[in-house]
Amino acid sequence: MSIRGKAAIVGFYETPTRKEFPDRTTYGLMAEVARGAIIDSGLRKEDIDGLIGPESLNSIELAEALGMQPRFTSSMTVHGASGAASIATAAEAISAGLVNYVLCIFGESRPRSSSRLTSQAQAGPQLPRASRTTEWEVPYGPVIAMNGWYGLMKQRHMFEYGTTQEQFAKAVVDQRFNAAKNINAVWYDQPVTIDDVLNSRFTNDPLHLLESVMPCSGAHAVIVTSAERAKALPNPPVYVLGVGGPATHHDIIYTDADMTTTPVVDSAPTALQMAEVNIREIQLAQFYDCYTILEMSCLEDAGIVPKGEIGPFYESTDTTYKGEFPINTDGGQIGAGQSGGTGGGFRHIVEATRQIMGRGDERQVEEADLCLVNG
Repeated sequence: MSIRGKAAIVGFYETPTRKEFPDRTTYGLMAEVARGAIIDSGLRKEDIDGLIGPESLNSIELAEALGMQPRFTSSMTVHGASGAASIATAAEAISAGLVNYVLCIFGESRPRSSSRLTSQAQAGPQLPRASRTTEWEVPYGPVIAMNGWYGLMKQRHMFEYGTTQEQFAKAVVDQRFNAAKNINAVWYDQPVTIDDVLNSRFTNDPLHLLESVMPCSGAHAVIVTSAERAKALPNPPVYVLGVGGPATHHDIIYTDADMTTTPVVDSAPTALQMAEVNIREIQLAQFYDCYTILEMSCLEDAGIVPKGEIGPFYESTDTTYKGEFPINTDGGQIGAGQSGGTGGGFRHIVEATRQIMGRGDERQVEEADLCLVNG
C-alpha cells in the first residue's frame, strides 16, 4: 500500500538544544514542545488522538504526563531511525483511518555528567538478556560505546576508497557553519575550520572528537494529519511522499556486506519509488549524522553520489544552506547537538519541515520543495 501524499506535517516546535537544562525535567521539555507544536498547527490538545514518542519513554505514561487520551500510541524502538520512523508510522495510521492528528515527539533532559556508558550501566535488567551486544560487544567488544564501530567503519572507507581526513573534516565545517546561524544549536555562533577538526583528539582512531555527536538536552515535536485536513490549517502542508525502512542489521561489525554499506541502500530507493521522485530531483537533504562516516556513507547509499565518491563530493561542493546541495541545514546533530538520545535524529524531520514551509529565516534554502530525510 502506498501512502504517497496521504499525510502531511502541519506544525512543529523545538526547544533550544543545550548541554544541559539543570532545572528542567524530560517531561517538562516534552510538555513545552507538545504545546508549541499544537499551537503552531492551529489545533487544540483535544484534537490530538495519536501519540508517538521515543523508546526511552512508555507512550501511555507520556500521554498521561501530557494530559492526553489518544486512541493510538507507540514508542519507536529503532534507535537513531526512530524520528524518521515516527513520521512513517503516523502517516500509516492516518492513512488506515485509525487517527486524525498525531503528535510525534522526542526529547530528553540529560545531566551534563552522564554518558552512554553510564546510561547502559544503569539500565541493568532493561538490556536484552541474551544478545550479541550484551554477551559479546559490551564485555569483549572493540571499544566502549559507538565510537568503536564507527571508527572501524571510517577506517574501512578510507582504506577502500581513499577518503581523506580533510574530506571528512569538510563535512563538519559545513555543518558547523549552518549551526553557527541556528540560535537553537548547541554550537551556535561557533564555526570551526578543517584544522580545528583535525587537531581535535581521537575518540577512536581515525575518528576525531569534532566528527562525533554530542548527546545533549532538548526536545522537538511535529503534528501529522491527513492531506485533506491539512488544507484547513494555517501552515503550508509538508506532504509525506514516500517512506522506506528495511533494517538489514543492528550492529555494524556484523554486517554481511561491506562495512561501509548501510540499510539506506535499500530504504532510499523504496522511498523514492513510492514518492515517484528521481534522486536528481532532490534539492536538499537532512541525514542522520551521529558521526561523519555514517552520514557520508548513507549519502552514498542513497545515490546522492556513487559509492566511494563522497569525499571528493564534500571537497568540491558547498553543502551549507547557501550552497549547491544543502545538507543538514540546522547544523545536524554534529553541529546542533543530539537531543533525545537515540531519537536525536528527529531534529532532521523538524528542519526539513521548517525549510519546506519557508520558515528557515537566515538559513532558508532558496529551492526547498523536495527534501530527503533519513534516520
